Amino acid sequence: MHEPCRWIVKTEQETRELGRRLASLLQPGDVLALEGDLGAGKTTFTQGVAKGLGIEAYIDSPTFTLIKEYHGRLPLYHMDVYRLEGADEDLGWDEYFYGDGVTLVEWASRIKPLMPAETVWFTFHVLSTGEREIRLHLRNARARRICEELSGI
Repeated sequence: MHEPCRWIVKTEQETRELGRRLASLLQPGDVLALEGDLGAGKTTFTQGVAKGLGIEAYIDSPTFTLIKEYHGRLPLYHMDVYRLEGADEDLGWDEYFYGDGVTLVEWASRIKPLMPAETVWFTFHVLSTGEREIRLHLRNARARRICEELSGI
């Protein structure tokens, strides 16, 4: 098992900045899975990704609407599947996962069997210091490439 890329962020601004930097590397069809406790920074990170894609709209968690769509350099499909009972609910996942935009899924482990093989998985942890640890897991070639490029920026 490879050691994942890892960042310690001290502020919400640093979390957004990491997301913004990631956005410059994203391509149509990229799927990002965000895992972590409530309040760990998943939506804040998404705000940075959106800004990096040139999206001016305010980004909040789509917990009650499940999917929100935004348009920038690439379309952004922001999903929060926290309230889903399981992966058997068919909500047209393929048109998002294999479409022309970037799909970002909070609580993605709830629909893990449906996630594409090249999904880029991130985990967010709140440390005892209040800082956040963000890890990019090197599960596939796309994740490894993003890790290399993001670390080299």
